[in-house]
Amino acid sequence: MSSNLQGAMWIVVGTLLFSLNDAAVKRLGRAISPEEITFVRFVLGAVLLTPVFVRMGWQRLKTDRLGTHVLRACIASVAQFGSYYAIIHMLLASVTAIGFSRPLFQTCLALWLLKEAVSGKRWGATAVGFLGVLIMIRPGAGTFEPASLVAIAATVLFALTIILIRQLSRTEPTPRILFYYHLVSAAIFAGPAIHAWVTPDETQAVLLFCVGALTTAAMWCFVKGYSLGETSFIGPIEYVRLVYAALIGYFIFAELPDAWTWAGAGIIVAATLYLARVESTRPRAVAA
Repeated sequence: MSSNLQGAMWIVVGTLLFSLNDAAVKRLGRAISPEEITFVRFVLGAVLLTPVFVRMGWQRLKTDRLGTHVLRACIASVAQFGSYYAIIHMLLASVTAIGFSRPLFQTCLALWLLKEAVSGKRWGATAVGFLGVLIMIRPGAGTFEPASLVAIAATVLFALTIILIRQLSRTEPTPRILFYYHLVSAAIFAGPAIHAWVTPDETQAVLLFCVGALTTAAMWCFVKGYSLGETSFIGPIEYVRLVYAALIGYFIFAELPDAWTWAGAGIIVAATLYLARVESTRPRAVAA
Protein backbone atom coordinates (compact mmCIF):
# COMPACT_ATOMS: atom_id res chain seq x y z
CA MET A 1 0.00 0.00 0.00
CA SER A 2 1.43 3.37 -1.00
CA SER A 3 2.10 6.04 1.62
CA ASN A 4 -0.55 8.27 0.01
CA LEU A 5 -3.16 5.53 0.29
CA GLN A 6 -2.20 4.82 3.90
CA GLY A 7 -2.46 8.53 4.69
CA ALA A 8 -5.83 8.71 2.97
CA MET A 9 -7.16 5.86 5.10
CA TRP A 10 -6.06 7.62 8.29
CA ILE A 11 -7.83 10.81 7.15
CA VAL A 12 -11.02 8.91 6.31
CA VAL A 13 -11.03 7.41 9.81
CA GLY A 14 -10.20 10.78 11.38
CA THR A 15 -13.04 12.56 9.60
CA LEU A 16 -15.45 9.83 10.74
CA LEU A 17 -14.30 10.25 14.34
CA PHE A 18 -14.77 14.03 14.13
CA SER A 19 -18.28 13.51 12.72
CA LEU A 20 -19.17 11.07 15.51
CA ASN A 21 -17.81 13.61 17.99
CA ASP A 22 -20.12 16.26 16.51
CA ALA A 23 -23.04 13.87 16.89
CA ALA A 24 -22.17 13.33 20.56
CA VAL A 25 -21.97 17.10 21.11
CA LYS A 26 -25.35 17.63 19.43
CA ARG A 27 -26.96 14.90 21.54
CA LEU A 28 -25.44 16.31 24.74
CA GLY A 29 -26.61 19.81 23.84
CA ARG A 30 -30.19 18.85 24.67
CA ALA A 31 -29.34 18.95 28.40
CA ILE A 32 -25.68 19.96 28.83
CA SER A 33 -24.43 23.50 28.13
CA PRO A 34 -21.70 24.07 25.53
CA GLU A 35 -19.60 25.65 28.30
CA GLU A 36 -19.59 22.37 30.23
CA ILE A 37 -18.94 20.30 27.10
CA THR A 38 -16.00 22.54 26.16
CA PHE A 39 -14.47 22.34 29.64
CA VAL A 40 -14.78 18.55 29.83
CA ARG A 41 -13.34 18.21 26.33
CA PHE A 42 -10.12 20.00 27.35
CA VAL A 43 -9.81 18.23 30.70
CA LEU A 44 -10.23 14.78 29.12
CA GLY A 45 -7.89 15.71 26.29
CA ALA A 46 -5.23 16.72 28.82
CA VAL A 47 -5.71 13.46 30.74
CA LEU A 48 -5.44 11.34 27.58
CA LEU A 49 -2.29 13.21 26.50
CA THR A 50 -0.66 13.04 29.95
CA PRO A 51 1.62 10.09 29.00
CA VAL A 52 3.03 12.22 26.16
CA PHE A 53 3.58 15.18 28.50
CA VAL A 54 5.21 12.99 31.17
CA ARG A 55 7.54 11.46 28.59
CA MET A 56 8.68 14.94 27.55
CA GLY A 57 9.37 16.08 31.10
CA TRP A 58 8.98 19.54 32.58
CA GLN A 59 12.31 20.81 31.24
CA ARG A 60 11.17 20.24 27.65
CA LEU A 61 7.67 21.57 28.34
CA LYS A 62 8.93 24.93 29.62
CA THR A 63 8.71 27.74 27.10
CA ASP A 64 9.94 31.27 26.51
CA ARG A 65 6.82 32.07 24.48
CA LEU A 66 4.18 31.73 27.18
CA GLY A 67 2.29 34.83 26.02
CA THR A 68 1.79 33.44 22.51
CA HIS A 69 0.70 30.09 23.90
CA VAL A 70 -1.88 31.78 26.15
CA LEU A 71 -3.14 33.96 23.29
CA ARG A 72 -3.49 30.96 21.00
CA ALA A 73 -5.29 28.94 23.70
CA CYS A 74 -7.72 31.80 24.44
CA ILE A 75 -8.66 32.18 20.79
CA ALA A 76 -8.84 28.43 20.08
CA SER A 77 -10.91 27.63 23.16
CA VAL A 78 -13.48 30.31 22.29
CA ALA A 79 -13.54 28.95 18.73
CA GLN A 80 -14.14 25.44 20.10
CA PHE A 81 -17.01 26.73 22.25
CA GLY A 82 -18.49 28.53 19.24
CA SER A 83 -18.34 25.42 17.09
CA TYR A 84 -20.09 23.37 19.78
CA TYR A 85 -22.79 26.05 20.11
CA ALA A 86 -23.33 25.99 16.34
CA ILE A 87 -23.43 22.19 16.23
CA ILE A 88 -26.14 22.16 18.90
CA HIS A 89 -28.31 24.77 17.16
CA MET A 90 -27.73 24.08 13.45
CA LEU A 91 -27.77 21.22 10.97
CA LEU A 92 -24.60 19.15 11.17
CA ALA A 93 -24.04 19.43 7.41
CA SER A 94 -24.36 23.23 7.54
CA VAL A 95 -21.85 23.62 10.38
CA THR A 96 -19.42 21.26 8.66
CA ALA A 97 -19.65 23.12 5.35
CA ILE A 98 -19.10 26.51 7.00
CA GLY A 99 -16.08 25.03 8.77
CA PHE A 100 -14.58 24.17 5.39
CA SER A 101 -14.37 27.91 4.64
CA ARG A 102 -11.47 28.24 7.10
CA PRO A 103 -8.78 28.37 4.35
CA LEU A 104 -10.63 31.33 2.82
CA PHE A 105 -10.35 33.30 6.04
CA GLN A 106 -6.71 32.21 6.40
CA THR A 107 -5.97 33.93 3.08
CA CYS A 108 -7.33 37.24 4.40
CA LEU A 109 -5.61 36.87 7.78
CA ALA A 110 -2.28 35.91 6.20
CA LEU A 111 -2.36 39.12 4.16
CA TRP A 112 -3.23 41.21 7.21
CA LEU A 113 -1.02 39.60 9.88
CA LEU A 114 1.84 37.98 7.96
CA LYS A 115 1.99 40.47 5.07
CA GLU A 116 1.94 37.54 2.65
CA ALA A 117 1.55 38.26 -1.04
CA VAL A 118 -1.84 37.03 -2.25
CA SER A 119 -2.27 36.28 -5.95
CA GLY A 120 -5.31 37.13 -8.01
CA LYS A 121 -6.22 33.46 -8.24
CA ARG A 122 -6.26 33.15 -4.43
CA TRP A 123 -8.42 36.27 -4.12
CA GLY A 124 -10.79 34.95 -6.79
CA ALA A 125 -11.18 31.58 -5.03
CA THR A 126 -11.68 33.37 -1.72
CA ALA A 127 -14.41 35.63 -3.12
CA VAL A 128 -16.24 32.66 -4.67
CA GLY A 129 -15.98 30.74 -1.39
CA PHE A 130 -17.47 33.64 0.57
CA LEU A 131 -20.32 33.71 -1.93
CA GLY A 132 -20.99 30.08 -1.02
CA VAL A 133 -21.11 31.01 2.66
CA LEU A 134 -23.65 33.77 1.93
CA ILE A 135 -25.80 31.37 -0.09
CA MET A 136 -25.81 28.95 2.83
CA ILE A 137 -26.73 31.38 5.59
CA ARG A 138 -28.91 33.69 3.40
CA PRO A 139 -28.87 36.84 5.58
CA GLY A 140 -32.19 38.65 5.39
CA ALA A 141 -34.10 35.51 4.42
CA GLY A 142 -36.83 34.11 6.61
CA THR A 143 -34.78 30.95 7.17
CA PHE A 144 -31.70 32.79 8.47
CA GLU A 145 -30.23 31.19 11.61
CA PRO A 146 -28.38 33.52 14.04
CA ALA A 147 -26.28 30.53 15.13
CA SER A 148 -24.69 30.58 11.66
CA LEU A 149 -22.95 33.82 12.62
CA VAL A 150 -21.44 31.97 15.60
CA ALA A 151 -20.29 29.21 13.24
CA ILE A 152 -18.62 31.78 10.96
CA ALA A 153 -16.98 33.54 13.92
CA ALA A 154 -15.65 30.20 15.19
CA THR A 155 -14.24 29.46 11.73
CA VAL A 156 -12.48 32.84 11.62
CA LEU A 157 -10.98 32.21 15.06
CA PHE A 158 -9.84 28.72 14.04
CA ALA A 159 -8.16 30.27 10.97
CA LEU A 160 -6.35 32.71 13.27
CA THR A 161 -5.16 29.87 15.51
CA ILE A 162 -3.68 28.10 12.48
CA ILE A 163 -1.57 31.19 11.78
CA LEU A 164 -0.49 31.33 15.42
CA ILE A 165 0.45 27.64 15.29
CA ARG A 166 2.59 28.35 12.22
CA GLN A 167 4.43 31.00 14.21
CA LEU A 168 4.75 28.84 17.33
CA SER A 169 5.94 25.76 15.45
CA ARG A 170 9.14 27.56 14.44
CA THR A 171 10.46 27.03 17.98
CA GLU A 172 7.86 24.91 19.80
CA PRO A 173 7.36 21.12 19.40
CA THR A 174 3.80 19.86 18.96
CA PRO A 175 3.46 18.28 22.46
CA ARG A 176 4.44 21.59 24.06
CA ILE A 177 1.81 23.44 22.02
CA LEU A 178 -0.83 20.87 23.01
CA PHE A 179 0.21 21.06 26.68
CA TYR A 180 -0.40 24.80 27.03
CA TYR A 181 -3.44 24.63 24.77
CA HIS A 182 -5.27 22.14 26.99
CA LEU A 183 -4.05 23.61 30.29
CA VAL A 184 -5.00 27.21 29.53
CA SER A 185 -8.27 26.31 27.78
CA ALA A 186 -9.45 24.18 30.70
CA ALA A 187 -8.65 27.04 33.08
CA ILE A 188 -10.57 29.54 30.91
CA PHE A 189 -13.77 27.46 30.84
CA ALA A 190 -13.63 26.18 34.43
CA GLY A 191 -15.64 29.15 35.72
CA PRO A 192 -18.32 29.17 32.99
CA ALA A 193 -18.66 25.39 33.25
CA ILE A 194 -19.17 25.53 37.02
CA HIS A 195 -21.76 28.29 36.61
CA ALA A 196 -23.74 26.28 34.03
CA TRP A 197 -22.94 22.84 35.48
CA VAL A 198 -25.48 20.06 35.13
CA THR A 199 -24.51 16.73 36.66
CA PRO A 200 -24.64 14.26 33.75
CA ASP A 201 -26.47 10.97 33.98
CA GLU A 202 -24.76 7.72 32.93
CA THR A 203 -25.51 8.14 29.22
CA GLN A 204 -24.41 11.77 29.21
CA ALA A 205 -21.22 10.88 31.11
CA VAL A 206 -20.36 8.33 28.43
CA LEU A 207 -21.03 10.87 25.69
CA LEU A 208 -18.88 13.48 27.46
CA PHE A 209 -16.05 10.98 27.63
CA CYS A 210 -16.55 10.25 23.92
CA VAL A 211 -16.20 13.96 23.10
CA GLY A 212 -12.75 14.05 24.69
CA ALA A 213 -11.66 10.64 23.40
CA LEU A 214 -12.97 11.02 19.85
CA THR A 215 -11.42 14.47 19.41
CA THR A 216 -8.03 13.26 20.65
CA ALA A 217 -8.18 10.11 18.49
CA ALA A 218 -9.25 12.11 15.43
CA MET A 219 -6.38 14.57 15.91
CA TRP A 220 -3.99 11.61 16.09
CA CYS A 221 -5.40 10.21 12.83
CA PHE A 222 -4.94 13.54 11.07
CA VAL A 223 -1.35 13.90 12.27
CA LYS A 224 -0.64 10.35 11.15
CA GLY A 225 -2.37 10.84 7.80
CA TYR A 226 -0.55 14.04 6.90
CA SER A 227 2.78 12.57 8.03
CA LEU A 228 2.35 9.68 5.57
CA GLY A 229 0.74 11.26 2.50
CA GLU A 230 1.26 14.33 0.37
CA THR A 231 -0.84 17.32 1.40
CA SER A 232 -2.10 17.90 -2.15
CA PHE A 233 -3.41 14.32 -2.22
CA ILE A 234 -4.61 14.05 1.39
CA GLY A 235 -6.26 17.47 1.82
CA PRO A 236 -9.29 17.01 -0.47
CA ILE A 237 -10.18 13.74 1.27
CA GLU A 238 -11.23 15.75 4.33
CA TYR A 239 -14.41 16.72 2.45
CA VAL A 240 -15.79 13.23 3.04
CA ARG A 241 -16.66 14.65 6.46
CA LEU A 242 -19.52 16.55 4.79
CA VAL A 243 -20.98 13.22 3.64
CA TYR A 244 -20.63 11.78 7.14
CA ALA A 245 -22.30 14.85 8.64
CA ALA A 246 -25.23 14.66 6.22
CA LEU A 247 -25.76 10.92 6.86
CA ILE A 248 -25.48 11.23 10.65
CA GLY A 249 -27.74 14.28 10.65
CA TYR A 250 -30.37 12.48 8.57
CA PHE A 251 -30.40 9.06 10.28
CA ILE A 252 -29.85 10.17 13.89
CA PHE A 253 -31.34 13.66 14.08
CA ALA A 254 -33.78 13.61 11.13
CA GLU A 255 -32.03 16.60 9.55
CA LEU A 256 -32.50 17.25 5.84
CA PRO A 257 -30.46 20.16 4.39
CA ASP A 258 -32.27 22.17 1.70
CA ALA A 259 -31.04 22.87 -1.82
CA TRP A 260 -29.54 26.24 -0.81
CA THR A 261 -27.40 24.53 1.82
CA TRP A 262 -26.08 21.99 -0.70
CA ALA A 263 -25.46 24.69 -3.30
CA GLY A 264 -23.51 26.85 -0.85
CA ALA A 265 -21.58 23.85 0.46
CA GLY A 266 -20.65 22.82 -3.08
CA ILE A 267 -19.33 26.31 -3.86
CA ILE A 268 -17.29 26.38 -0.63
CA VAL A 269 -15.78 22.96 -1.34
CA ALA A 270 -14.98 23.87 -4.96
CA ALA A 271 -13.37 27.17 -3.93
CA THR A 272 -11.22 25.64 -1.19
CA LEU A 273 -10.17 22.77 -3.48
CA TYR A 274 -9.08 25.28 -6.10
CA LEU A 275 -7.30 27.31 -3.43
CA ALA A 276 -5.46 24.17 -2.30
CA ARG A 277 -4.44 23.49 -5.90
CA VAL A 278 -3.09 27.02 -6.28
CA GLU A 279 -1.17 26.68 -3.00
CA SER A 280 0.30 23.30 -3.99
CA THR A 281 1.71 24.69 -7.26
CA ARG A 282 2.98 28.00 -5.86
CA PRO A 283 6.32 26.68 -4.44
CA ARG A 284 7.13 25.00 -7.76
CA ALA A 285 6.37 28.23 -9.64
CA VAL A 286 8.63 30.22 -7.30
CA ALA A 287 11.39 27.66 -7.64
CA ALA A 288 11.12 27.76 -11.43
